[in-house]
Amino acid sequence: MLKRSLHDVVVIGAGVVGAACAYYAARAGLAVAVVDRGPVAGGTTGAGEGNLLVSDKEPGPELDLALYSTGLWRELAAELGEAVEYEPKGGLVVASGEAGMAALRKFAAHQAEVGVESAEIAGERLRELEPHLAEGLAGGFHYPQDAQVQPALAAAHLLRAARAAGAALYLGEAVTAVRTGADGAVTGVVTERRTIEAPAVVNAAGTWGGELAELAGVRLPVMPRRGFVLVTEPLPRVVRHKVYAADYVADVASGSAALQTSAVVEGTPAGPVLIGASRERVGFDRTLSVEVLHRLAANAVKLFPVLAEVTVQRAYRGFRPYLPDHLPAVGADARVAGLYHACGHEGAGIGLAPATGRLIADQLTGQPPALDLTPFRPDRFIEEES
Repeated sequence: MLKRSLHDVVVIGAGVVGAACAYYAARAGLAVAVVDRGPVAGGTTGAGEGNLLVSDKEPGPELDLALYSTGLWRELAAELGEAVEYEPKGGLVVASGEAGMAALRKFAAHQAEVGVESAEIAGERLRELEPHLAEGLAGGFHYPQDAQVQPALAAAHLLRAARAAGAALYLGEAVTAVRTGADGAVTGVVTERRTIEAPAVVNAAGTWGGELAELAGVRLPVMPRRGFVLVTEPLPRVVRHKVYAADYVADVASGSAALQTSAVVEGTPAGPVLIGASRERVGFDRTLSVEVLHRLAANAVKLFPVLAEVTVQRAYRGFRPYLPDHLPAVGADARVAGLYHACGHEGAGIGLAPATGRLIADQLTGQPPALDLTPFRPDRFIEEES
């Protein structure tokens, strides 16, 4: 016989977005249950680099969400301390030629209009910020608001704080059904072991958010977008900032299913250097692609020649939860009363998690949200179906 429990809200997903939803909901006084079919950070979160970026986003709803989240991450870092390895190290975007610099200059000017801080760095001064950068680069832009956390630790400590505020955590339990009443409103979920009754369910299932939405009888076109990361041996602080080539911004904004790679290199407090980034839509194919790994390594060495003699200890892959318009689904679903979504953040989920969690908690408790959630409407794809 299935166990039964009663809560105010069930959060499905124990990645960093689900953890943030649980944290803010529990802090608001709600009785929260978090359910995940695997461990904490067992999906996309555990395969992430931990980027908290404003530098790669053009003005619009996602950048608004990122700027809001930047302030919330600072608050969380003050509360959680060094446990999540929060590092406000800033980002450095570099261009190899004058055409690239012109594009970065225009991009940064538009961002400045909505509160993004940046400073142009001439080519001859780049090595003051990054002594090991390749010579001959045209220049770049420094973004002091960019930061980094260790994503799995961030999810774990947010959930620990949520549990301290009364949240329950059920790991290793797949949700098999989203229950609704005679009026069509959510009444809870069923897992392999228990029934959890609640008038609200938050879909924070990441790349599997579309499958979870189907259990509730709605369509959310979340697709996996595979990416690889190389991890080097521990090093002294060879790379001080998150450093990436100008074409990374275009790759982030692209909807292409084809393989794209661009140079993204950053150090970590623990010593290893993380090297990305690749994007391709190949379903949930976990095959290790030697071609992609070679591309990532070559791109990194072009930026930091010193890495040519460094050992790569491992590579890992993950699946970004991609939605066709590059915006996450955040907020109440007008099609099913009591159903909320917090997924589809693609590669920005770590950075956008606190803002997403806070906005969901505000909706759950009837508080006015800090941002207009219209651009993130979960049902905005209905028009495509008609």
